[in-house]
Amino acid sequence: MPLRALDVEHIQDITGNLYESIVIMSKRSRQIAAREKVELDEKLKYFEGFEEEDEFSFNEEQERISKEYERRPHPAQRSVDELLDSKTSYRYPDNLSD
Repeated sequence: MPLRALDVEHIQDITGNLYESIVIMSKRSRQIAAREKVELDEKLKYFEGFEEEDEFSFNEEQERISKEYERRPHPAQRSVDELLDSKTSYRYPDNLSD
């Protein structure tokens, strides 16, 4: 993944606080990664329990599925893009009691 310069002031302007923007992006990144892990596990679960007779063709299919997920942009990069494109919604907790 190539490095890309980010306009930190623009990221700060989105929420009014740079650190809040970073927290929002990190939480969104974790959501994306967790969702993809579940999707990948569901797709690979299909191959569990098969006999060894067609092991080679199943291994090729498993490898193809895994590489498909590896080619996707990193969840952190996607969370940054989503925040910059105003595709991320966030909210503050209703009750902030001490």
